[in-house]
Amino acid sequence: MQLRNVELVDVDAYVRMRCDPIMMADLGGPLPREGMEDKVRRDVHKAAADIDWTKMIIPDPATPEVVAGTVTIWSHDAEDGPMSEIGWMVLPEYQGRGLGKLAVRTLLEQARDADRWGLVHAFPATGNGASNGICRSLGFRFIGERNVTFADRFLPTNHWAIDPLTALT
Repeated sequence: MQLRNVELVDVDAYVRMRCDPIMMADLGGPLPREGMEDKVRRDVHKAAADIDWTKMIIPDPATPEVVAGTVTIWSHDAEDGPMSEIGWMVLPEYQGRGLGKLAVRTLLEQARDADRWGLVHAFPATGNGASNGICRSLGFRFIGERNVTFADRFLPTNHWAIDPLTALT
């Protein structure tokens, strides 16, 4: 498995992840297809400018055009000040193989090695057992349940946090 920056050619992967009812079941349902090119363009720009770390999960480096999902760390303003957040999505045919966990761990290790992002928060849906399991197994600390806004939708989530500098061994 390797991670690479999002590229303009990743529109199809974004559509498969964000516009699919099954993939988006815990995130309030599918997003509209319109606007995905713009979303990818914005993410490519932020990744190239080192504003966000939006990475595509490549299951086999020998076939870099095959994408299994995405993992991203970004910073945003929250109710109690600036916050670094991590989120990930793995396409159904790659789920259950440990790629999501490996991708999250790899990006957190990169954050640790760069001494960047500080405390990193994750907000998987309360019913998303796989993503909550990734948080638990990687050493995130459970903070509690929290409603968050995603794509203008209010979602019940579990709030987790990890300090990559001290929690990863």
